[in-house]
Amino acid sequence: MTSGTDDPDGPDDWDDADDRDDASDRDDADAPDAAPDQPAAGPDDPAAAAARLTGRRVTDLRPLSSTLAEVTLDGGRVMMLKRGDEPGAVRAEAAGLRWLAAAGAVAIPAVHGHDGRWLVTDRVAQGRPSARAAVRLGRDLAALHAAGAPAFGAPPPGGPERAYIGLAPLRNAPGDDWPGWYAEHRVLPYLRRAFDDGTLRPAEAAVIEGALERLAELSGPAEPPARLHGDLWNGNVLWGADGQAWLIDPAAHGGHRETDLAMLHLFGCPHLDRVLEGYQEVAPLADGWAERIGLHQLFPLLVHTVLFGRGYARQAVEAARGAGR
Repeated sequence: MTSGTDDPDGPDDWDDADDRDDASDRDDADAPDAAPDQPAAGPDDPAAAAARLTGRRVTDLRPLSSTLAEVTLDGGRVMMLKRGDEPGAVRAEAAGLRWLAAAGAVAIPAVHGHDGRWLVTDRVAQGRPSARAAVRLGRDLAALHAAGAPAFGAPPPGGPERAYIGLAPLRNAPGDDWPGWYAEHRVLPYLRRAFDDGTLRPAEAAVIEGALERLAELSGPAEPPARLHGDLWNGNVLWGADGQAWLIDPAAHGGHRETDLAMLHLFGCPHLDRVLEGYQEVAPLADGWAERIGLHQLFPLLVHTVLFGRGYARQAVEAARGAGR
């Protein structure tokens, strides 16, 4: 999914973006007072936002994309500053990061401050992928999933029901039954939208609907709700200089643990076989999990169909066909 570090628009619109803050969504009560001697600026000024949310003076700012920048604070510490333009997006991401971190299982950048528009987190010094780090990621991911969630679709504590996966809206409506919940709240909304937009043809939609009709039969043994990252493509895995993998940009919610693993398969991940090795050591997957990967990929493929077009529609249809074999 789209990550802040992969924004195609570049860093040129830091100063001219529309302010879409929802005042009712603002959550900066725990933010420190403004940094001393920091120049006054408007709500769209990234340096002023970082200073306000950290209580420290900003000495340097380096845009990485249209929504992401590295900020250097007095004393030399570097943090990440991210702008969220959609109502509730920052609140959802901050709640998700904190919920994942609370499991004490996998490396998650700490949240240092946020409001309705801006998010400040730790900066992860990047290294290179390694087999050892991949095995550890698999073990840690299994522990994260085992931390659980109140229900399928449950949002993180303090997170909104209406959230996002990348740039796409995501509704976190709780449910007790994974097949029914996944069909109703994940696949069908984007299937309908892709069909209405003309991106998905009637015969193709029928193939996916056929897989959904058999979802209870195809989805394997019942699993308890897992604590999911929710958007675990390779771009949201940072291989740190400290020798471990860090997870960023979550669309966190309660879900099926195979969904995170299917996302890693969908867009590729360095040393994926070692990630799976580590995962299976801690929490062996139910028989037939590999045949179910396509089912769990239907949702992200349909999201990409809506956002990016026909190429992903064909992949979604193939995933549905493969799941039904």
